[in-house]
Amino acid sequence: MDDTVDKLVIFLAKRDGIDKLVKTFQYVSKLGHWHVETTHPDAATRFKQWEVASGLGRKAFRTGRFLTGFNALRRGPGATPTLKVLSVLANAGEMVYFFFDHFLWLSRIGTLDAKLARRMSFISAFGESFGYIFFIMADFIIIKEGLETERRLLISSKEDGSEDATERTRKIRAERVMRLMAVAANVADLIIALADIEPNPFCNHVVTLGISGLVSAWAGWYRNWPS
Repeated sequence: MDDTVDKLVIFLAKRDGIDKLVKTFQYVSKLGHWHVETTHPDAATRFKQWEVASGLGRKAFRTGRFLTGFNALRRGPGATPTLKVLSVLANAGEMVYFFFDHFLWLSRIGTLDAKLARRMSFISAFGESFGYIFFIMADFIIIKEGLETERRLLISSKEDGSEDATERTRKIRAERVMRLMAVAANVADLIIALADIEPNPFCNHVVTLGISGLVSAWAGWYRNWPS
């Protein structure tokens, strides 16, 4: 059986794994900068540089990531008509997000005109928030269906003591935890995207952004950690 180090190596070998690790760096450094900005300016500058470098590094890691949404639609968009529609809308939004994120990255590192950054950021964040809304809706529908199936299986297992029903119930519960982690991550990322689309005191507060970023990163750790 793989030990913790083996699992960590497998986790970091995944693109999502390294992204969540660097995302943790990004938002820890954002909170660190906020905490010492007035008392230790030199340390605050270093935290800010760490945050910016982490953010740009994550964008580089995500090169070509928009193809993930396209492939998800191509391979299996959903089990029911409702889930198919939600999957199309969610993945379309995510594809817009990742595609325009490439141009945002290039404009921020100076390859493209820096004036494009604000426009690319808005389009990318709009696609991101649009997609997350439908991902969240789909997850809640699947969670609800899982709860209904679980109730039927529990009744069945009580009547005939079926081990198969017990095993299926265990799998449904495990999937529900993963779905809830996905919802937590998507809600957190939605808050971050809204801060870009429609700046406001709540979403744009450093603590809100920092906590949201860490919730998203750590929920991603949980979902991507090898079993």
